[in-house]
Amino acid sequence: MDSTATKTEEVATAIPDSATITKAWTEYATPGNAHKRMAKDNGFWNKDMTSWQHEGAAPMKMKMTAEIKSIFDGKYQEAVHKGDFMGMPFEGRSTLAYDNASKEYISTWIDNMSTGIMVMRGNYDEASKTFRMEGEVIDPVTKKMKKMREVITMVDENTQKMEMYDTGYDGKEFKNMEIIMKRKK
Repeated sequence: MDSTATKTEEVATAIPDSATITKAWTEYATPGNAHKRMAKDNGFWNKDMTSWQHEGAAPMKMKMTAEIKSIFDGKYQEAVHKGDFMGMPFEGRSTLAYDNASKEYISTWIDNMSTGIMVMRGNYDEASKTFRMEGEVIDPVTKKMKKMREVITMVDENTQKMEMYDTGYDGKEFKNMEIIMKRKK
């Protein structure tokens, strides 16, 4: 065995009875308050986006749209984002889930300008009306994983502010994106 390999210990678990299994899966599959919170964002949105390629870079401004909807009986949320990014047509897709078992939100992001998937996990704070998500993504320049995080603030029911933070080549975090989303009326 490779001495650098990590050994995972398995813990034997007694096999639960079928009623316990059924109850657990039913709870896992049933949308709750977190899913109702997600559904509040369904609709069409206009987005004013500002991005920075690195700390101190000149800001780039873009306009985009998003269509957000619940899918699979309200268990997930899917969003399609469209616009122009750096003079080229852009389309991105995101999913958002609230995992009843892990008690956390999980988001994914893909777009037509990359081949990777960004996965972030986090929670929603009702007091501040803020989602805080963290994850890792591969840097296409260095081919190394780097940390990312985002903060989404619900300004009001028709306005959101998303701030994305990247890890620069110097290893320091910097704000690389800010999007103000306004619901189309």
